[in-house]
Amino acid sequence: MSDMATPNADLAGLVRTITDFPKPGILFRDVSTLLVSGPGFRTAIERICATVDAGRVDLIAGIEARGFIVGAALAFALGKGLIMLRKAGKLPGAAVGHDYALEYGTDRIEMHVDAAPGGARVLLADDLIATGGTALAGAHLLRSQGAQVTQARFLIDLPDLGGAARLKGAGVEAVSLIAFPGH
Repeated sequence: MSDMATPNADLAGLVRTITDFPKPGILFRDVSTLLVSGPGFRTAIERICATVDAGRVDLIAGIEARGFIVGAALAFALGKGLIMLRKAGKLPGAAVGHDYALEYGTDRIEMHVDAAPGGARVLLADDLIATGGTALAGAHLLRSQGAQVTQARFLIDLPDLGGAARLKGAGVEAVSLIAFPGH
């Protein structure tokens, strides 16, 4: 939670809120202001790492684009490799993908065919969990290649949108440092 009584209120204070972006009525939670703070970013990664049993993780999968930042920092801190889950057509070489629904259409997420060996225990990472659609697509894609996906980590959760609950329903533990009400 983001109130001052929570251990991560210091980090919540580093997240900028932009009203009416990308459309009227939306409160956009901008992590760029947390990332630009060296001490804040370091603290956030240290706190996320403290929630992970590194012995139960083989690889980190960062979801494009800000998830690459969070995922790379976690992979470095935990001594794990990084899988990049990208939008369609962005990876060189052979890729495999998963199409998923958005409110206004469809999207596709892809990874290299050899990125996650069968049985690899993969932790999903992104900056924010909202409805959970992209994270669920990432879990499905990784699982389709034989990976085990039971954990996900985020800087921010928007619990009113239900994404963390949707991940939990799919067998993925979702842990976030900060929760903001609304959408």
